[in-house]
Amino acid sequence: MKKKRFLKKAFITLTLVAALLGYYAWQIETHWVKFEQLKLPIKNLPSNLEGKTLVQISDIHIGDYVSKDFIKNNFAKVGITHPDIIVYTGDFVRLVDNALPLHDLDEVMQLAPKGKLQTLAILGNHDYGRAFKDSSAADSITRLLKKYDITVLRNESVNINGLQLYGMDDYWGTNFDPVKTMKNYNRNQASLVLCHNPDVADMDVWNGYEGWILSGHTHAGQVRIPFWGSPIIPVSNKNYDQGIKKLSGNRTLYINRGLGHSIPVRFNARPEITIFTLTKD
Repeated sequence: MKKKRFLKKAFITLTLVAALLGYYAWQIETHWVKFEQLKLPIKNLPSNLEGKTLVQISDIHIGDYVSKDFIKNNFAKVGITHPDIIVYTGDFVRLVDNALPLHDLDEVMQLAPKGKLQTLAILGNHDYGRAFKDSSAADSITRLLKKYDITVLRNESVNINGLQLYGMDDYWGTNFDPVKTMKNYNRNQASLVLCHNPDVADMDVWNGYEGWILSGHTHAGQVRIPFWGSPIIPVSNKNYDQGIKKLSGNRTLYINRGLGHSIPVRFNARPEITIFTLTKD
């Protein structure tokens, strides 16, 4: 009888713990945003950009899983900081019944924070719609973002007061051309690269680039088991889960965990907005 009572109490306890962890992962951590603050050392950075702030927002995934109010509230928090540069590194949407939620994205992006110097974006795989191969979907999102003065870099670059910022189109999309993106790279000029999928870091397309690459895509796996890591990460290089990764060729990869989510669960992988301070390397 004592053994039966013990087993019953143990079962009830484990059930309660599982329920609490499930609730935490579903309702709490998915909305518990961490504002990461990091220095971003850049070689040949002009003196006029030293100390300026660059905010990275990634993977907002507007759709049926991410609350529009959640994104709007965090956009407002970014706006209060008055950043100098803002970069959005892809995956603005998630399909709803195989359709782009453009109306919802439009509602949210009306409140998108802007940088005092420049606001830039690149596209992610979800921005390419069904099977990540719908070019018209990517074009629709590009037009919507441009309507709100957000410059979308699609294998091109822009100069911001002496900082050359390169933006690659998505690796899984139909317009991926990293060679075109980097063909005019000048190692004597301050540079920074935006690339949604971190797997591109392992490709032979960088034209001698030395510097930082800002990416997203992984959401840190969304579920990270302590002392083990994420069982599922949507990249080939399973080391590319989150945070800073030192690469060959004097490059540094930063993988943002994303603000939204593709499934409504996060555990040990809090959503993130990153605030970088530009410094001379």
